[in-house]
Amino acid sequence: MSDGTPSKDTAIVFGATGLTGRFVVSHLVQRGVRVIAHVRPDSSRLTEWRDRFTKEGAEVSSAPWTKDAIEALVVKEAPSLVFGLLGTTQARVKEAAREGRDASKETYDAVDIALTEMAISACRAAKTKPRFLYLSSVGTSDSAAGSYLQARARVERTLRESGVPYTIARPSFIVGDRDTPRALEKVSAPIVNGLLGVLGAVGAKDLRDRYRSITGEELAKALVVIARDRAWENRVAEPADLQKAALDARA
Repeated sequence: MSDGTPSKDTAIVFGATGLTGRFVVSHLVQRGVRVIAHVRPDSSRLTEWRDRFTKEGAEVSSAPWTKDAIEALVVKEAPSLVFGLLGTTQARVKEAAREGRDASKETYDAVDIALTEMAISACRAAKTKPRFLYLSSVGTSDSAAGSYLQARARVERTLRESGVPYTIARPSFIVGDRDTPRALEKVSAPIVNGLLGVLGAVGAKDLRDRYRSITGEELAKALVVIARDRAWENRVAEPADLQKAALDARA
């Protein structure tokens, strides 16, 4: 582990076990970045994820989700990049309730907002002033309808006002094999992509590029590209930007 000396090649990934996060870890490692993948200590798959990430060449932290512990992690490891890829689903809330667990710990307020804001606060305390790359969503705004987009809008606002260098990524549908499938996303993405293909063919390319889906791995490639590009500091990457960055990563 680091002694607190700043390293321009260190990244901490919060939400490392998610559909996008797991690929962010591997692509950062492949680019020679020292990666610390955070896995919550109460995860039923902690050992499995620790083994996987370690084999890939990453380090693993299971620091508890408390203000002091997360701040201590960020201050000690002195990263230049911190990824906020956290997110929950309504399905997780229902699953927790069925299993007799505290469902309030799986809500948008508890995960998408509170944990991400905790990580942002930790970055403010770090001498290295790492850039925070936040995974938001297309359509996010203060006037957006729905609790999911409202949660993202609040975090975006917190991040902008924090003084922490940032990049906000707003992809459209993210597709792939999730641990907790999102039924609406799985059904909607192919339909939307088909319609967008038709629109693109008749000249509506901007609309097509804005809402076309992206896989978790392609999104991870894009996030790594823009995270390491200082030109993206304090900017928002919309879907078309992410699609282009993913293509640049292949080159």
